Amino acid sequence: MSDTSAKKPLKLIKDDPYLRPFESAIEGRYAYALRREQELTCGGSLKDWANGYMYFGLHRTETGWVFREWAPNATAIYVKGDMNGWQKSEDYRLQPIGNGVWEGSWTAEQMKHGDLYKLLVEWQGGWGERVPSYAFRVVQDEQTKLFSAQVWAPKPYKWKCRRKPRPDKEGLFIYECHIGMASEEGKVASYDEFRRNVLPRVAELGYNCLQIMAVQEHPYYGSFGYHVSNFFAASSRFGTPEELKALIDDAHNCGMAVIMDIVHSHAVKNELEGLGNFDGTPYQYFHSGARREHPAWDSLCFDYGKTEVLHFLMSNCKFWLDEYRFDGFRFDGVTSMMYLSHGLGEDFNGYGSYFNGNEDGDAICYLTLANKLIHEVNGHAITIAEDMSGMPGLARPLKDGGMGFDYRLAMGIPDFWIKYIKEVRDEDWKAGHILYEMTNRRKDEKTISYAESHDQALVGDKTIIFRLVDSDMYWHFEHGHSTYMADRGIALHKMIRLVTAATANGGYLNFMGNEFGHPEWIDFPREGNNWSYHYARRQWSLVDNKNFYYADLNRFDRAMVHLLRQMTLNEPVEQLWDKEGDQVVVFKRGKMVFVFNWNGQKSFTDYGFLAPAGKYRVLLDTDAREFAGFGLSDDSVEHFTQTDPLYAKSGKGWLKLYIPARCAMVLEKVD
Repeated sequence: MSDTSAKKPLKLIKDDPYLRPFESAIEGRYAYALRREQELTCGGSLKDWANGYMYFGLHRTETGWVFREWAPNATAIYVKGDMNGWQKSEDYRLQPIGNGVWEGSWTAEQMKHGDLYKLLVEWQGGWGERVPSYAFRVVQDEQTKLFSAQVWAPKPYKWKCRRKPRPDKEGLFIYECHIGMASEEGKVASYDEFRRNVLPRVAELGYNCLQIMAVQEHPYYGSFGYHVSNFFAASSRFGTPEELKALIDDAHNCGMAVIMDIVHSHAVKNELEGLGNFDGTPYQYFHSGARREHPAWDSLCFDYGKTEVLHFLMSNCKFWLDEYRFDGFRFDGVTSMMYLSHGLGEDFNGYGSYFNGNEDGDAICYLTLANKLIHEVNGHAITIAEDMSGMPGLARPLKDGGMGFDYRLAMGIPDFWIKYIKEVRDEDWKAGHILYEMTNRRKDEKTISYAESHDQALVGDKTIIFRLVDSDMYWHFEHGHSTYMADRGIALHKMIRLVTAATANGGYLNFMGNEFGHPEWIDFPREGNNWSYHYARRQWSLVDNKNFYYADLNRFDRAMVHLLRQMTLNEPVEQLWDKEGDQVVVFKRGKMVFVFNWNGQKSFTDYGFLAPAGKYRVLLDTDAREFAGFGLSDDSVEHFTQTDPLYAKSGKGWLKLYIPARCAMVLEKVD
């Protein structure tokens, strides 16, 4: 990339005239990214520059071991552990080699696979035990609960499946999961258990992308993996690195891409196992002063202006792609990164909110270069931004002046569903407004739509099914024992998921278990619940019991995902009909026509709407008995449009259907 390219008119601005008043800000951030890349790589590639994990940390050599650490404020560093009785020893002292880097080397006999170790870092006026910043394996002591690095050099894992290209053709169908809570037992589940017991379920449902939470090591299990201590270590509470690789390998063999939640927005404050005060200074990796601590998350904020921090974080991106063959990342907390205010107290109600001097230019530069690096390493990689602000250009290509993400999360959709279910009476639901909310997005950026993710399942919130059915799901979710509340909730659960997925612009996401209406919230073991795992698990036995409606909801989700994968989530959504008084809306996507009757009181006979002329067949009916519906329609009947001279030239005719209350149907034009 050269500086001359930054002077060309940016397509991002040309495509959106409302951005012209902010042209200098957008061109400035783009030029800064180009200049920073040149400074970092000296004209080379980011892929060749971001190799910190190959240099720092502990590595095998032909004759033994070599270890390196960056700690510019240290006056001395020792390795202490199983290999020397956890004593400070001159034999395991590191030597300074310049630029704040320390190095030590040992024979093959002086360290062995499985040894636990830490660093003893000394600085002027103090010292502390530390886990290396580039530790590739970190384990927790059962008794003391303290974390140590572990020498890890087993037989290299032999990959069985070649890396799959990302499934862009039909769109992403993402199954968001947490390994530890994937078991029905009250315990922390393992990578291996997930691979054997849950992965086959995900494959059968038809999802083509697995998104794994909490991969990076974190000291507090209940943080959901978002307070990271060791950025290069796959969490050992779930098993070994080889078991994680086997899970990814098997997922690839099932045709699934595998992405991970990567947390570069902040770091845990812990000093004994994290990066806080690593070399005796609070600002080695993080901002100094008031910007060091996140005001809402009780964590530390990276200083993205530092070259060493960029090297650390970008090497981290490449490491997970290279070592574990992940297919990309969902970047957590992007809003917090992009703004000096972390987005707190901001309403983001206009373009001026994005370019008012509140932007963190260094963080935006980091995200831009990280996206470029990731796609250099793997041309099929997937990057998703968790952003609630709506920053223009976030999911636009770098060459257009964007930040290079492939997708952004449509975070307003789950918020809309919560508000609608809580605050609006069923009879006041507006079908056209629902469709508007599902499709209200920047047309030039791909999004991941979702009705609910892990956020909506946490204690203090409620899943959609729990909001709709409440306590009736404990007593009235068995066939033959339903109530009005149960029937209503089941019907709306299916319709909400279908309209959210069918209107997605690029991808759809579901959190583990929500597809079948998992009955309870998520609450990790903590003092307030007597360290119980009861709510940190998934009750698969419910969905496996054919006597319960959970099995029917699961069957619907499978049918929905398999059906929607037959079209592309990149096609435009064309509204065909909206009659507010009836609460009926119809839209078309590709060859499929989607009919939604949100009316809870009225079924409609011979309900007509204009559609492309021809013959139609029903592909999916949310009211079908196999999906816990009432089966009021005969879905084997073929439907023909009726000619109307007024619309003959448009190629449309009246399609007339029987549409039951609280029902959605998907039809396909077959001639």
